[in-house]
Amino acid sequence: MGNYDPLDLDAQQKAKREKEVADKLSRESEEYDIKWLMSSKRGRRILWRTLDRAGVFRLSFNTNAMQMAFAEGNRNEGLRTLTMIHSQAPELYPVMVKENTNDNRNTDD
Repeated sequence: MGNYDPLDLDAQQKAKREKEVADKLSRESEEYDIKWLMSSKRGRRILWRTLDRAGVFRLSFNTNAMQMAFAEGNRNEGLRTLTMIHSQAPELYPVMVKENTNDNRNTDD
């Protein structure tokens, strides 16, 4: 970045396009990763534990504002993951719920 020229609009446009492409590839990679995880029982268990630990299925209220803010930050990331699951593999979400709410938690795939 030592050669940055604020008046070089072409270079700025090129850098902007390159960043947009990199961001799109990153987003697509994350979407494929969610689909891949949701495609196996083991992956669904991993995601379920992640959602549970993030506090997606419980309230974040706490009388200590700092603890509540921390819990809400965790919950926010969990909700982002849940949104990805619903958008990338909505048909597998009920399967994941059923697998993880039953008492028969096998480690088989």
